Formats: sequence, structure tokens, C-alpha cells
Amino acid sequence: MNAVFEVANLKKSFGGLAVTNDVSLSMAPGDRVALIGPNGAGKTTFVNLVTGNLQPDSGDVRLAGETVTKVGANGRVKRGLVRSFQVTRLFLEMTSAEHVALAILQRQGRTGRMFGNFLAMPDVMDEVSELLSTLGIAHLMHRKVNEIAYGQQRLLEIAVAMALRPKVLLLDEPAAGVPQSDTGRIEQALADLPADLAVLMIEHDMDLVFRFAKRVVVLAAGTIIFDGSPADVTKDARVREAYLGSYANASHAA
Repeated sequence: MNAVFEVANLKKSFGGLAVTNDVSLSMAPGDRVALIGPNGAGKTTFVNLVTGNLQPDSGDVRLAGETVTKVGANGRVKRGLVRSFQVTRLFLEMTSAEHVALAILQRQGRTGRMFGNFLAMPDVMDEVSELLSTLGIAHLMHRKVNEIAYGQQRLLEIAVAMALRPKVLLLDEPAAGVPQSDTGRIEQALADLPADLAVLMIEHDMDLVFRFAKRVVVLAAGTIIFDGSPADVTKDARVREAYLGSYANASHAA
């Protein structure tokens, strides 16, 4: 199957320190990949290079075969690369419906129109309802973000990302800060993502990684030291040394 997302030999240094060191990664439609690594491994820099917020010193980023290394962040979103932020970037005074509608209008190139009018756009509202229902938060449609729980805000964030119709979805710690009682909803939302969507999840929670990912990529000191199955990652000596520590000796190693 052709790669929908590819990075080739990405390099980025800050002050002589290689933070991204010759990183190559490829994903096909339907892939479920977790990117893990210790703090300071270069995960954030890698994501910023991929999304267009940073330019690499060398190497390329490709989407569906098109080289987008020089394309800005908005251009990459239009081509189907969407990031759901680790730090929730929602507007507290806007409703759930407004967030999703704005994303739909952005995707359709209609944001120049009077935004407050979207309630009178049946096509937009149908899609808003469908997306919020899929994520189990339709009942919060007209509630402002500052009135809904943090776990629900994270679900709304996924709805906003899906409204942009991604081909590749980058999920930055989707369950971070969510109370244990709500993580099941997040996991269900991840399980319900379209089967042909390529998903790259940056995550610290190893239990979530093992439940979600079909493939695990480990970044350490800016270099990929492992790219393989969740079953094998705990057995890899370099990974154990770099990152997992005692976790690799726990039940998941069985």
C-alpha cells in the first residue's frame, strides 16, 4: 500500500545539538502508530517539523507522495495532515458546535462568510451533530467550553480535528490530564476513528500505547532506536535501557 505520510532523513539541530537526527518514518492508510520516548528525546521537535511549524535543516516530509517540506502549517492541514494539540487550544467562550462548525467552514473554504450564521446552514449543522454524536458529546453542543469537563474538552478537540477530514491524524497525548474515569471515553473515540485514517499518537501512558498501537516507534536522543510491534518493544535491549526501565519487566513483557 502506498504511503500516505512519509518523512525521509529529517535533521534539525539547535546550537549544534542534533535534536532530530536523520529520522525516517512511513505510514500507510489505516496505520495506528505510537511514538514514544523519554523526555528530551525530540518528540515535540519532530511533531513541529512534521506539521510545518519548524523547518528542518535537511530531509523531507511527504503527504500522499507530494513533498510538502516547504509548505506551511495551513497548507499541510489542507492536504490532510491534522494535529490534535497536547495542550487544549479551545476558546473558552465558544460552544462545542461553534468549534466544530468553524473547522468545517475552514475545510470548505467558507470562513469568509458570516460565521455567526452557521446555525442556519443545514449541511454544516448536520455534520456538527454527527461528529459530536460520534464522540458522545452531542448533548454539549451549545455549551461553552468553559462549562464542560476537561475529558469532554479532549473529545471536542478530536471532533474538531476530524471535521478537517484528515488523512493523517497526529494525536498529542490525547488522554493527558483526563481523569481515570473518563479515559475509557477517549479510548473508545480512538477505537472509532475511520479505519482508513493513518494515526500517529505521541503518548507517555504505556497502557494506552499497548491498547491502541499496532506499531511502536521509539525516539531517543533524536534518533529512532526501534520501529516494530508492541509485543517486541518491551524485549528490545536498547529501548529498555533508554526508556521503559522497570516497565519492560512488568506483565507486558510476557
